[in-house]
Amino acid sequence: MLISTERIGNDLRAGAVSLTTRTVVRAMALSGDPVMRVLGRRAPADPYPEYERIRARGRVSRHPLGLHVTADHAISRAALRDPRLGVGPTRKRPGALDWLVASGEEEQLFHPIDESLLVLNPPEHTRLRRIAGPLFTPHAMRDLTPAVEKVVTRILDEAAGREQFDLVADFARRIPLEVMCDLFAVPDADRDTFVRWGGVLANTLDGIRTLGERRDVRRVLAEMTEFLGALVEERRREPGDDLVSRLAAAAPEGEPLDGRTLVVLAGMLLIAGFETVVNAIGGAAVALLEHPDQKALLLDDPDLAAEAVEEFLRYEPPVQVLLRVAREPVALGEVQLPAGGMLAIAIGGANRDPAVFDDPHRFDLSRPNKRDHLAFSAGIHYCLGAGLARLESELALRHLFARLPRLALAGKPQLRPIRNIRGPGIVPVLARGTR
Repeated sequence: MLISTERIGNDLRAGAVSLTTRTVVRAMALSGDPVMRVLGRRAPADPYPEYERIRARGRVSRHPLGLHVTADHAISRAALRDPRLGVGPTRKRPGALDWLVASGEEEQLFHPIDESLLVLNPPEHTRLRRIAGPLFTPHAMRDLTPAVEKVVTRILDEAAGREQFDLVADFARRIPLEVMCDLFAVPDADRDTFVRWGGVLANTLDGIRTLGERRDVRRVLAEMTEFLGALVEERRREPGDDLVSRLAAAAPEGEPLDGRTLVVLAGMLLIAGFETVVNAIGGAAVALLEHPDQKALLLDDPDLAAEAVEEFLRYEPPVQVLLRVAREPVALGEVQLPAGGMLAIAIGGANRDPAVFDDPHRFDLSRPNKRDHLAFSAGIHYCLGAGLARLESELALRHLFARLPRLALAGKPQLRPIRNIRGPGIVPVLARGTR
């Protein structure tokens, strides 16, 4: 196979920039800098002491590398709601195309995150959210509840028959995958492919670190573009009652959506509705297993499953840090963020702000203000799928502990090696351990 000189040049340039960035970040992290320890290539096993060190520097502090950082709940909430703070200075976030291996590929392929609601500002964001929003209303979630419950029960039936299983691979990971594939009416034969795609893309959400990762992402995006493009065309010809058919039937302003927009929306719903929910289900279950007193509360009252989800989202938000860019000068507390300035919002720190949450490092299902967490962001970028994530997580916990009240850890949970998406990767459990 011939490899173009352009591709070699792109690989070399990407590798040089990546190496320089990693060297600087690593050096600052090794020096004890809490911001770089949180934002570095590999997050610490326990980032919460680092957030407290960031908080001690002030409600908003300026880092030597130029960005501003906050772990303050009030500042974070206000910043996320402020229209002057966008998700990027342009339509695509900086570095969004670092998976390309040849010029022009951005017109042929798509990235389900880099062109999605998650990284767009108005008016593009407003238009796409208006199209996808009706799919996730409270009424839609109520209608979806029996289907999600059926998925949870089926998966639990398979796992519960074993003496020991992996809580993530055999339970938490399968629930959002099966739910999204059902919503998309994806054939059973293609579902394992979605798991592979989700794993590759999730592992590089922090950025692409090596040329090998870059090529893996490009390969996945090519496969996704082809698959979803064909799926969209099929549902246009033969519509059903699935999400893709409903998106294909949408005609905002009297015009149907173009093929690329449909593919991007479908890809975003698939990926964004998968990885973070895996971490919410798996992480919440681990938190309950590690806090027997709180697990006992849930066993006594299964209706506390919803409270357990909310407290876990406060205690260990799956997305730890959100970035915003000032579209114009913005005052944040006593600090002035200049136009173009970047703000790192430490959600993990804001959710444990002692000014808002009493004894914030305690996992407590009875906490009265647990729903004040920022795990789903706020403002116009509040998570579109928050209702579905809550529904899946609540039903997963309710049925898991009702079916297996003696569920216990069979070893130490292993965190996923991703900086910003925090959650367990491997969790061995005993189906019938000691209560």
